[in-house]
Amino acid sequence: MHNFQPRKSKKPLDIKSAKLKAADFCAYQERSQQEVRDKLYAYGLHEAEVEDIIVDLIVDGFINEERFAKAYAGGKFRVKGWGKRKIKQGLKQHRISEYCMNKGLAEIDSEEYYNTLLRHAEKKLPTVKGDSDYIIKGKLMQYLIGKGFEMDLIRDAVNDALLNRED
Repeated sequence: MHNFQPRKSKKPLDIKSAKLKAADFCAYQERSQQEVRDKLYAYGLHEAEVEDIIVDLIVDGFINEERFAKAYAGGKFRVKGWGKRKIKQGLKQHRISEYCMNKGLAEIDSEEYYNTLLRHAEKKLPTVKGDSDYIIKGKLMQYLIGKGFEMDLIRDAVNDALLNRED
């Protein structure tokens, strides 16, 4: 049985300290306005103070939504191998504008994108069990949809993976 103690409420940070902490938070890695906003509210600040600090951080170059979108999209694609649909969902959760989302997604090279999708398909294919190619195809497509890729590209990649497999 755990004995949970309610957290002692810290006194809110003053605006100057909060701004410095937020600047450090942004300097460490690219952040969305929403991440910084959430952090500032956690410091106990009120809406007007939070919005003033956000504006200052944008003016000072600590926050840039387009730069964040490009870093997020590039990172999730290169490191995690996510498809554009999944990346877009992640950007929406950060409340990034459609314009910045499109800028971020445009950074992904289409040839590299398809090759990543094909690599996912070829890596997963040997582990997919099914009585027919139809069932295997369906399961593989479902897996790739979960990775966030687009259906038209998935169809091509699955067909290519099935052609390339060694029987």
